[in-house]
Amino acid sequence: MRTYKGAEIIVDYLIKERVPYLFGVCGHGIIGFLDAAYDRRDAIKTITTHDEQVAGFMADAYYRVTHQPIATYTSCGPGSLNLAMPVAGAFLDSSAFLAITGNVPTQQFNRGPFQETGRFFQGDFNSVMRPYVKRSYQAPRPDMLPLILRQAFAQMVTGRPGPVHLDVPLNVFVEETEAEVPEPGLWRSNKLSGGQGDPELVRQAAELLAAAERPAIVAGNGVFLSEAGRELRALAELLQIPVLTSPLGKGTIDETHALSLGATGRNGTHAANEAARTSDVLLALGTRFDDRATSAWLPGMTYNIPGTKLIHVDIDPQEIGRNYPATLGILADVRLVLQQLLELLRDRAEAIRVRHEGWVRATQEWKREWDEFLAPAQRDDAVPIRPDRLVADLGSVLPRDAIVLADVGVHHNWVVQQLKAPPAGKLLQSWGFAAMGFGVAGALGAQFAAPDQRVVAVCGDGGFLMTANAVQTAVEYHLPIVWVIWNNKGYISIRDQQAGFFGKGREIATRFRDEQTGELVTTDFAALARSMGADGVLVERPGDLREQISAALASGRPTVLDVHVNSEVHPPATGSWDLPPLAAPLPNYGALANGHVAGAALTAHAR
Repeated sequence: MRTYKGAEIIVDYLIKERVPYLFGVCGHGIIGFLDAAYDRRDAIKTITTHDEQVAGFMADAYYRVTHQPIATYTSCGPGSLNLAMPVAGAFLDSSAFLAITGNVPTQQFNRGPFQETGRFFQGDFNSVMRPYVKRSYQAPRPDMLPLILRQAFAQMVTGRPGPVHLDVPLNVFVEETEAEVPEPGLWRSNKLSGGQGDPELVRQAAELLAAAERPAIVAGNGVFLSEAGRELRALAELLQIPVLTSPLGKGTIDETHALSLGATGRNGTHAANEAARTSDVLLALGTRFDDRATSAWLPGMTYNIPGTKLIHVDIDPQEIGRNYPATLGILADVRLVLQQLLELLRDRAEAIRVRHEGWVRATQEWKREWDEFLAPAQRDDAVPIRPDRLVADLGSVLPRDAIVLADVGVHHNWVVQQLKAPPAGKLLQSWGFAAMGFGVAGALGAQFAAPDQRVVAVCGDGGFLMTANAVQTAVEYHLPIVWVIWNNKGYISIRDQQAGFFGKGREIATRFRDEQTGELVTTDFAALARSMGADGVLVERPGDLREQISAALASGRPTVLDVHVNSEVHPPATGSWDLPPLAAPLPNYGALANGHVAGAALTAHAR
């Protein structure tokens, strides 16, 4: 026991947890914390951003790369409110970080001081954060901090990961108390296991897979979180089972692997959606079957459940049976269940593989047809640059271990459908909350997490403008990130929905136009990048794409590539997306586009 200031307890505990960075923006409510960080700046580095959202997106991306949570710091009032968006994104995508928010002094609670949150309850910023975190703490006394901190770190990484919030009034940062800073290793291991599956349920799952004629595996984000990629590939190869992924699970298996079929859903691949809806047994690993991954649950569009027998493995009991009835629901860690299945099925694998030969050949034919359909557009030399050409050329020059971040916008649909995730790298996305800015700013956190890997953010012009200050941070910390701006002069994903649901020409508030002339306008993003000290290049011809992307990757400099993209080319649709009561569009590629739609799906479309 020794005497600590409240902020010293926090900083010392973070160091014991081996947290290397603090991401945030200063403010009067957090100055006591920053003073303690100053004393320990040799052991934990403070990274200043120019917007609190950027700090939160960085922390989210850092966890997705390392699976180790770090901390953000923000001041009271607007600073911490600005953090709520990336906290929500991390929560819905099962990513973890500790959000430390400063508050007004407790001595001023209920007096309406500068930037106090809450007219009906004092210092009530916790109510802002509660819907988006696993737990929200407030420490009105410094002696409460040791217990809160060790509980917070355990909660972030136990079971389904997620962010935790710690709100600290200004006085608590500087008030002293007798305390002992906990040793994390005394309370938990660095990674707490979610446990194996019930042996009887896993045995039944093994029997279903052994008897299946057309089995498929759908791998979700839970495969990433449990670090189960090796086991996933081993089971798929052992039994010769095709693997499709949820969009957020994209990259859980090498997408050049013969058994990999790509992502499912609205903007999935032809092979993935065909296999999903025609399989007889589906092993779902850590996926929540959300609307965009399932073609909005329209029967027969992406999945036929029931009909297909579903084995659903997840660490979160709320996800099993939420959207589809499971023949077997197994509450467990995905990696451990895969190990159990491998052990149970290894001796029977040869006979099982033989049964699947015809099924695997059919899925390979779907892949071949899809690749042949895409190829001409991916080689097209038209100006403005076609989106498919940009995705193809980007994929052709990415290093195997690159980390690619897809921001939110129409480009995200193209990336999910057509970019092969780097086999030794990662593809990071904001999926559940889909906050624009994640890719632009999260690239900073990814680069801090993996300084020896190349980081590329693919982002729209609209999203980039929201958090363009991230480029300035990259310059200050010498982060060699490449931003590929998909410049189509507007919010084109929404423009396309306006046309699809309400009729062509009914466009409003989705394009960037000169109010007087009506002409489309754009920012000179290359010049903007150069004004902040980064490199900036305008790319207007498809023949320049590979050269400019390669040069940017090789430069070791933060670089913005302003790529002018044709806004009138739409992604091919192999699935759908339902926004009741608006009628869901049919796919424009594949069997469903030709009218061969299952009866249940036709009924769904008839309403």
